[in-house]
Amino acid sequence: MSIVPAKDYEHIAWVAKALAHPTRLLILEVISRERLCVQELVALVGCDQSTVSKHLSVLSSVGVIEYEKEGQKIYYSVKNRCILNFFTCARVFLEEEGGPRR
Repeated sequence: MSIVPAKDYEHIAWVAKALAHPTRLLILEVISRERLCVQELVALVGCDQSTVSKHLSVLSSVGVIEYEKEGQKIYYSVKNRCILNFFTCARVFLEEEGGPRR
């Protein structure tokens, strides 16, 4: 068994921290289906524009999402779809464990 460098865990924790908010998870799942701009996400998520923009900034800072400017609008999409495996894994885990524990 090889020892994984501690910095690798730091990087993984950095991504996990970015995902550790229900609104960011919702945004990620929604934009995995289609590219959306901030205004569309505001309507779907139910937060104000500055809050949605902050969530997008966090996701973008770790490289989970990307954006493309078209005219006056910026459209967001998932950069690497493998991150979506987290959703599948979390749902299976919760089903097997009988839901969240509090």
